[in-house]
Amino acid sequence: MLFCPYCSNNLTIGDGDDGPDKMCPTCPYKWVITQQISMRTHLQRKEVDDVMGGPEAWAKVDQADADCPKCQECHRAYFRQLQIRSADEPMTTFYKCVDCGHQWREN
Repeated sequence: MLFCPYCSNNLTIGDGDDGPDKMCPTCPYKWVITQQISMRTHLQRKEVDDVMGGPEAWAKVDQADADCPKCQECHRAYFRQLQIRSADEPMTTFYKCVDCGHQWREN
């Protein structure tokens, strides 16, 4: 992003007489583009556990009666609730099996 040195507005790309240039939308300033300018930033993805609080998020949570969809033998699971959508939506309940450690959320 480039900004106008006079009025500090963001310069927009437009077609000029000398080829493409960046123009200020409020004042007559123009900056002629002489070469392509590009920049890439590669972000590192976080693991899902890091986003959801990591292993310590399950340290002191309650248990409830819930059937594990993976092992189907255990009928107890840890649970916790998070507000992951807007405030007018209900909270989402996350479960973790007591036996196998499989995690799922309530649909």
